[in-house]
Formats: sequence, structure tokens, C-alpha cells
Amino acid sequence: MAYDDLRDWIKALDRAGELKRIHTEADPILEITEIADRVSKSRDKHGNIGGKALLFENVKGYAGAKLLINQFGSAKRMRMALEVDSLDKIADRIRAFMDVKSPQGFLDKVKMLPMLAEMGKFFPKTVPTGPCKEVIKRDNFSLLDFPILQCWPKDAGRFITLPCVITRDPKTAKRNVGMYRMQIYDGKSTGMHWQRQKVAAEHYRERLRQSMSPQGGSARAAVDIMARSSGGSVLAEGDRPAGRMDVAVAIGTEPALTFSAIVPAPPDVEEFIIAGFLRQKPVELVKCETIDLEVPADAEIILEGYVNLDELRTEGPFGDHTGFYSLEDEYPVFHVTCVTHRNDPIYATTVVGKPPQEDAWMGKAVERIFLPLMKLTIPELVDVNLPIEGVFHNLMIVSIRKSYPGQARKVMNAIWSLGQAMFTKCIVVVDEDIDVHDLADVTLKALNNIDPERDIQFTLGPVDSLDHAARLANYGSKMGIDATRKWSTEGFSRPWPDEIVMDAKTRALVDGKWKALAKELGE
Repeated sequence: MAYDDLRDWIKALDRAGELKRIHTEADPILEITEIADRVSKSRDKHGNIGGKALLFENVKGYAGAKLLINQFGSAKRMRMALEVDSLDKIADRIRAFMDVKSPQGFLDKVKMLPMLAEMGKFFPKTVPTGPCKEVIKRDNFSLLDFPILQCWPKDAGRFITLPCVITRDPKTAKRNVGMYRMQIYDGKSTGMHWQRQKVAAEHYRERLRQSMSPQGGSARAAVDIMARSSGGSVLAEGDRPAGRMDVAVAIGTEPALTFSAIVPAPPDVEEFIIAGFLRQKPVELVKCETIDLEVPADAEIILEGYVNLDELRTEGPFGDHTGFYSLEDEYPVFHVTCVTHRNDPIYATTVVGKPPQEDAWMGKAVERIFLPLMKLTIPELVDVNLPIEGVFHNLMIVSIRKSYPGQARKVMNAIWSLGQAMFTKCIVVVDEDIDVHDLADVTLKALNNIDPERDIQFTLGPVDSLDHAARLANYGSKMGIDATRKWSTEGFSRPWPDEIVMDAKTRALVDGKWKALAKELGE
């Protein structure tokens, strides 16, 4: 059964021995980060990395408060969060839905009824009220009432790091749930770091387009405002858009919904539906008090508010998942109009920094679960590996079933056309018989298989906003490496050598002697 809420998830972690309660006083300014960072990089007696989930129950300056961190911080806990013993099971469920063909007749339609009924379970439902409404504060509230972390010494301040940010598409009315860091400016306002390519940023731009007069080039100003924002937040009087956009933030949701906020979902698919699919149970929503949005009924904390369309403010620096500080830039400002929360709310947060951190395991789950969707577009794809040290947008290793010359380059360009995969800085393409998760074998085969001048290609295009090495913000070069075996039809006229492999007869002979040999070898 799906977890009811964050508290139900914490109980499950406790029962499984995956939670440590920390009673020693710890400061949310830097100290909790240092503790969590050490734990996230620790190994258990079996060599598994990630440490335990941590529930801090003695947060300095916040008597009685509880803070949860590292909840997703291992491969095991990521599987627990999604209630499977293998992430491939979720991929198989996605594949089953993709294999459904349009019904051709009455019997086919009847056969589809059970699947349609199952799909109906995934859609969110609105309920009259929920635990997130146990306390409602329209006045006399402060964000600083919560133990929000400052993670790293050069951070611009405290940041909310695990929020589910909810916006609505001004054209379609579909909701989006994204995860964007939020710098605390004061008790009632934060930065809203939705990067230019994120869905919420597009909602913001669409509101700008709708709000601007078509006269005097203002429509173009609306489209370009975010691209121009690094020059400052003051716009020419004729270009100043009017109005605001409602935004809600849920902190401390059940694990499937928190995870859904980071998945690269198509813009037309609400993350509430994805969460319902993952947990096999609909997400219950309640209406906000001061804005026209719905929020998770069982969340620990809800922040209601808006961003003004004519207001940008400096946000950052921030110690990011690349292992470096992302530099300051201009972003919209989120103004809080109401705070609702459960009695004695648990503040859920995370730390990003040099990998491995908690986000590494969330990213690896995305890799496994969404492989079938990549194969839908790139059918020759066999497997994918986004190494944790590549911070998910710096390196992708893919294996393909090669059928024609130049196919590796076709795959590279296909990946660069796929949503968030367009930011991938380096793509290495290998043959299907190479295990992309065996980095030693990939290194051996790839470096042996390439002629650098022939097999490396470069292209220009959008890059991740956090790429500090790019020639321009959000724009730079990407590299693809064709490490597949080369064919004569690709202009390779030399013979390709065989890989060194012992014959089966000799291997079997030594297998029979190995027990005795092992004793002599002291193994």
C-alpha cells in the first residue's frame, strides 16, 4: 500500500532500520549539512554507500522542531520510497502501458476496460480539507519559523531545497510540480530559481505574454525578459508587465510525490498523475486559502503566494550538485500570502554538493524508470548510464543495437533533442555487448575503439544553467563520441581485431580445479 504521508514514510524507514534519530543539538546554519554530507558518503559493512536517513530532533534555535534529511540517500531507500524491490518493475509497468494498441473492435474495447479502470486510479482528487490545514496563518507568520538550512559557507543565505513548487499553465490550466531552490530573502519572500528551460519558467513567460500590450514592442519584451534578466530587474516603463502569477509550495510530501517533482515529465502530463501512477493511489488535493491552486492535502507545510511579473532580484550564489557554487543571477521573487501546516510540522530538506549526495539516487531512479520512454523515441537503445560523478548532465553512456553506418551519431542527435537530455555535455555510444554500468569495461573498450579525429563530434546548443564552463550562460558546446566498432561502410577498411577471450573448454577445465587452486592461493 502507498505511504499516506511523510510521517507514514518515516515510520517505514524506522521499521526497516533505515532511520537514525539525532538527539545531539545541530545548527541549521552549515552544521547539519556537514553531518548529512559525511553520512551520505559513508559505507555500511557491506560496502553500500549512502548512510541512513536522518531525523534531527534537537535543531539549534528551534525547540521542538524536527528536520528530515537524506530520506532518499541510498539505492535501497529509493526502492523503498517507490515500494518496489527493483526499479525495473516500474519501467516494466510503463512499458506495458506504452504497448497498448488502439482497440479495433468491441471485444478489444472490452479487454481494455480493466486497464482503463486502473489508469483512473492515478488521477488526483480534490477533498474538502486535509492535515496540511491544521494550522492556517494569513498573518503573523515568518518563513524563519522553520529550520531552513544554509548549506555551504559561500551560499547567499538560507535556501529551501526540497520544495514541490506548484504552478498552472495559463493556456491549458494543467498544473506542474517542479523542484526549484528558494533563497530566503526575509520572513515573507524568497527567490524562485526556475531555470529558463523549466516548465514553471514557461508558465511565467506565458503570463508575461498575456499581460503585455502588443504596442511598442512590449510583446517581445515579455518573451525576452528572462533572457535579459541578468542585466538587472529594472525594465523600461513601456515594457513593464502588469499582474502576477499564483504559486504554491508544498514541503514534506509523501515520497512518490516528492520524487515526481524532479522527473522529466512531458509538459502535458501532471506530476500529480505520475505520483499516482508510482504509488498506485491518487494524490489527494485541497484548495489553497488565498490563491487559485490545489496542494497536497497531507503535506507538512504549504506556502501560498505569487510572483510579480515585473520583479526580478539577485539570487545566489548557491553550492550546487555540480560540486561548485552556481553564481548569482536574476530570478523572480516569491511573495508568501499564507502559510498552512500540520501540528508540529516536520521540515523535509536535502543537501546538494559534491556527489554522492541524496539527489544522486533520485537521479539514478529517473534513469532506470524512464529508459522505456527513451527507447520509444530511440528504438535501437539498449541501456543508459548516467554516472553519478557526471552529475547527470555532464556524461551519458549509451549502448545501441547498431544496424547501419552512422547510427551512433544519429543516436547522439536524438538524445540532444529529448527534453532535459538536451543538456548532456558528453555522450559516449558503445555497442550492445558492452555493459554501460561497468565503467572499467566502458573505459577499456571506448578508448580502444576510437580514432579521436574521426569519432568525436561537436555541436552547439543549449546547456545546463549550472554549467560554469560554457562560453555563455545557457549556451555552449557538446561532444559526442562514437565508440562503436567501425564498419567498412563507415569508411573503415582495416580489419577489426577480435577481443581476447579464453575458450570455453579451458575455462571449464580450470573451473573444475578452482576449489583446490583457491586453497593453494589462500583465497
